[in-house]
Amino acid sequence: MAQTELELQIVEALEAKAPAHGIDIVDVEVVGAKRAPIVRVRIDHADEELPTISLDEVSAQSDWVNEVLDELDPIPDSYVLEISSPGLARPLRKAHDFERFAGETIQLSTKAKEGRRKYTGELLGLEDGAVRISCDGETFTIALDEVKSAKIKPNYDA
Repeated sequence: MAQTELELQIVEALEAKAPAHGIDIVDVEVVGAKRAPIVRVRIDHADEELPTISLDEVSAQSDWVNEVLDELDPIPDSYVLEISSPGLARPLRKAHDFERFAGETIQLSTKAKEGRRKYTGELLGLEDGAVRISCDGETFTIALDEVKSAKIKPNYDA
């Protein structure tokens, strides 16, 4: 999930242009050194009926993503731009993601300062703006704005 003001600024700019290209901005992450960070943009098809975006399709989308970032100019120094598919460990960021991927096993961490912060279990969906997850024989409800990160936990045995 985009956490920093910079990441949120980039997500907002990309999401404004993405529908025209049939793309869903899955996640944006800025990592690495402050002088030359890596900007990771994960994209997928906006049409949920289509299979996950392919490498060739990702490559075909890079021009407009580059143009948006050049126009926004979010980082004054140089940076490395990585555009990719969401991968097997797909990040869950938007409320719709928590509805769409109900039934999947997820890993979720919260912003909580006390108590339990990490959960791995079956995503039950979203109810009244809160994520529901079945974990360790219990059902937990976590406010969406308290979710620090969430991603699908790949099952490599299937």
